[in-house]
Amino acid sequence: MPAALSTPQSTQPPAQPSRHLPIAITPGDLSGIGPEIVAKAFRDAPEALQGCCVVGDPQVMQRALQCIGGELAVMPVVVPLTDATQLAQLPPRSLPVFVPQDASMLLNSELLMHIPYGLVSQIAGKYAADCVRWAARAALRGQFAAVVTAPIHKEAWRAAGETCPGHTELLQQEAAAFLGKPLAEVPVRMMLANDELRTVLVSIHLSLREALAAVTYDNVLQTLRITHASLHAMLGRAPRMAVAGLNPHAGEGGLFGREEIELINPAIAAARAEGMQVTGALPPDTVFMQARGLQQFDVVVAMYHDQGLIPVKYLGVEQGVNVTLGLPLVRTSPDHGTAFDIAGKGVADARSLIEAVRQAKLLVGSG
Repeated sequence: MPAALSTPQSTQPPAQPSRHLPIAITPGDLSGIGPEIVAKAFRDAPEALQGCCVVGDPQVMQRALQCIGGELAVMPVVVPLTDATQLAQLPPRSLPVFVPQDASMLLNSELLMHIPYGLVSQIAGKYAADCVRWAARAALRGQFAAVVTAPIHKEAWRAAGETCPGHTELLQQEAAAFLGKPLAEVPVRMMLANDELRTVLVSIHLSLREALAAVTYDNVLQTLRITHASLHAMLGRAPRMAVAGLNPHAGEGGLFGREEIELINPAIAAARAEGMQVTGALPPDTVFMQARGLQQFDVVVAMYHDQGLIPVKYLGVEQGVNVTLGLPLVRTSPDHGTAFDIAGKGVADARSLIEAVRQAKLLVGSG
């Protein structure tokens, strides 16, 4: 859960990283489609992947290339790196893999190569989490411009002893440790975006009962502050924000619930007093139609996970991108999961990963 009980008076966007630094891609769960969509992206969109490298074991990516196949002339060649500066000297059609020399994730390559597809694996969970953690720390140190994360499997993470439920919480934890701050002072939010719609969530990976309890004045106002600061940096202007109500018809004046009257609308009023462009609370069953095509609004702030993500994913996961707002680093991710049912078959669609890379480059100013 994002720590959001402490509400800062302002939330500044992270400093822009250097556009000349490489972008790190983490391969995700080895039992899922992560490594193969990364391999497919390097094969099918080499120009889009220029300046990127995978963090992890080269043999994992070699296995992924064997999985996707393709004509020899267009297949990339795995090139291990020990220094990010080597990226600039690589020949075309390379698939660079940065091999950390100080990471516990460097397990036996032979063991990693034989992780079965489509099954929850403790080893795969550990490898995925370690790759993300190492890449995040390297990015926070200024070694990478951004981190693009292929999908992980939360059950595998838990089997590996990982306490964070997902990427967003792990990155928040790492950022707080790097900055030497309590978790509550590094609030983050999840934004899902495609060419038609952006949505930011007040709470992320919580049960519905817990998510309802997380709809507080402080959490809504903090979400608006983070969204305003982050999108202002992205768009170069103040974003037009819409806020979805929690209840049907946004409470219908208190007939269907009082959260809008007592919590959400007061937070909106406070945001307006700070100079933000905010509309709401609006009925959640129509606000996304008003925002679609980025016509009336640049972003919708939704009260909980499924309320905000179902509309974006309905428009097509192949173009959707997950962006973590509020971090002192740029992080994007495909808008889909590990797809255990098709993993290892070479049929997974890499378009969302390619779009995640494109968005990361735009956010660091190199796109």
